[in-house]
Amino acid sequence: MDEKLSRRDFLGAVGSAAAASAALKPIARPAAQDARGAAAALSKATPYRKVVLEPFDYAGVTLRQSRWQRQALGARDFYLGLSNDDILHGYRVAAGTANAPGRALGGWASPNSNTVFGQWLQAMARMQRACGDTELLEKANILVSEYARCWPGMSSGAARGGGRGGGATGGLSHYPYEKLVGGLLDMHHYGGHPEALSLCDKITKVAMPAFNRDRVAANREPWELHSGRPLEWYTMAENLYRAYQLTGNSMYEEFAGVWLYPAYWDKFAATADPRDAQGVHAYSHCNSFSSAALAYDVTGDENYLRKMKNFYDWMQKRQTYATGGYGPDERFVFSDGALGDSLEIYSASFECPCCAWAAIKLAKYLMMYTGEARYGDWIERLLYNGIGAALQIKDRGTHMYYMDYHLGSALKYYSRNAFTCCSGTYFQNIAEYSNYVYFKDAQGLCVNLYVPSEVEWKGPSGAVKVVQTTEYPEADTGTLTLTMEKPATFALKLRVPGWSKDMTIKVNGQAQTQDTKPGQWSTVTREWKSGDTVEITIPLHFRRVPIDEQHPNRIAIVRGPAVYAQEDPHKWLSEIPSNDDELNKLMKPLANEPAIFQIDNEPVVQQRNAFKPYYRFVELERYRMYFDSKHRRVLW
Repeated sequence: MDEKLSRRDFLGAVGSAAAASAALKPIARPAAQDARGAAAALSKATPYRKVVLEPFDYAGVTLRQSRWQRQALGARDFYLGLSNDDILHGYRVAAGTANAPGRALGGWASPNSNTVFGQWLQAMARMQRACGDTELLEKANILVSEYARCWPGMSSGAARGGGRGGGATGGLSHYPYEKLVGGLLDMHHYGGHPEALSLCDKITKVAMPAFNRDRVAANREPWELHSGRPLEWYTMAENLYRAYQLTGNSMYEEFAGVWLYPAYWDKFAATADPRDAQGVHAYSHCNSFSSAALAYDVTGDENYLRKMKNFYDWMQKRQTYATGGYGPDERFVFSDGALGDSLEIYSASFECPCCAWAAIKLAKYLMMYTGEARYGDWIERLLYNGIGAALQIKDRGTHMYYMDYHLGSALKYYSRNAFTCCSGTYFQNIAEYSNYVYFKDAQGLCVNLYVPSEVEWKGPSGAVKVVQTTEYPEADTGTLTLTMEKPATFALKLRVPGWSKDMTIKVNGQAQTQDTKPGQWSTVTREWKSGDTVEITIPLHFRRVPIDEQHPNRIAIVRGPAVYAQEDPHKWLSEIPSNDDELNKLMKPLANEPAIFQIDNEPVVQQRNAFKPYYRFVELERYRMYFDSKHRRVLW
């Protein structure tokens, strides 16, 4: 690590100073519910007003058996198992509670849980909504209620000088406040907690006059300004605008307007290739465009949407690896080959949970506001190669932080620090899984991701259930089976991945003639009946993906949406064919593992050097993801 205090170490210091069934089935709730023990009716507010495509808002979509479902169950069990007393310990101490039970979680959650508390509440609220998980909801309810009990003591203690870093805000600075607002909103909206909204109001009324409003834009120099000053202030508007939309309270709209970020967003006003957008903190600046999304939704100003779209295109062309990840050493880089050069310099290639969270949110907002299928490609890449390829959180907050793409040899490893910001976004990402598989619009149902799942949708003639069965991306076919109350005519829209070629669709075994242009929706409109099946085939070919324009021969190997990496790279540096056709001829699947391949002309003694999907690699298992044909094999 650099001897300078890293952004994440700084954030930790600020927080410290501030004081297995086939499907994940909904759990039946009792007929009579205590308001604190289970969700009340979902808030009636409409969160978004500019949408073209609607997600299912964490209801009606179920993950079926797959590695993604197992990852979700593992995350749920880990966070459910954390001691409430440990999570709350620092707040109770700050509130003056005698003999506060438990102990601080440790790591970045020392002496309190500010860095992650709001993110965990948000993830719990959304996951319980998706799964009907009363046990998870009960935990979140307790956490909100106990935090509310601590708040008066924390805020008065800080006002008397008993708190550091947050002044009269109960130990909250901009970063944890914004996360807490998001968590409380969702505990109100999805969890029905009777105190969540009033607590959010109280905290915001204290924060409005107390928070530092310097709003210094981020800059690549001096180093300390890479996240702006105060820290990441430009991410705050998203949840404040959400609060305004959910409540109609103009206080939130006013406060959101304070934190808009034209100093950075305007770089993308007229171009998708700005010359001065680099050098700043990658995660938070990507995340800031979710604030632009909500500003667009509230104001209707099309300039916000145009800047979002240009930023997205810049990211895809200039900043992303084959995995969809971005931000070597947590920065945006120059568009002069710096991304390719970074493979020789950094192992901290991609701040996985945080950066995936920001990117997937942005892509989802763009899908919602434009209706365009192409934005689903980034979601897909990051599901398979980003957050879905991350190591599971374990023990007492041991979790993955960076993904490593270092040229030559790399590995997956856990962070040296427990409960960093990435432990918050890890849970948020996984709670979101069910919310970007399917969308709906006025014409029908949209299938964005091809993962084992089911969706229940209120169609034009009653309830429609669609079950998706697939082993994609390890197999190229999948089947949608429809069950419905009575026949109905509607559109079924299938996202055609931007990388794909020759995608085909069959309905009840009959080939369809609909266009399957990459990056768009392929739409089948007909009268559907119960028992109808839709078979989708997306041929999975290998292709070489250069890191950037300046390094055309520094490539990753990708099959469909999944990046492949080579096992045991210390044994042999494979000669990668110079074009896709040759690559596909030479890649041969293993007989007993059709998703694992070997290069056909490698010496027999080296045949253990197989290529497999990046998400299959485990902790400290070495791999080679990027290859450079200009690097000669070392002779001995």
